[in-house]
Amino acid sequence: MDAKVLERFPAGAPRGSLPAEEYAAARRAAGERVTVVMDLNSDAFLVVAEVAEAQDDSRP
Repeated sequence: MDAKVLERFPAGAPRGSLPAEEYAAARRAAGERVTVVMDLNSDAFLVVAEVAEAQDDSRP
């Protein structure tokens, strides 16, 4: 599975991860498969979406 970052939210914000969770909830309500993860290197909460892997049509 590959993932695409949809949005970043600073971890030091007054509301913590809540803005990321709210954004993710709205995307889930729209039918997307998203999750919130913490990126320690950038000190941010990331909302990531699953990206479907391309099928290999070269197989018989």
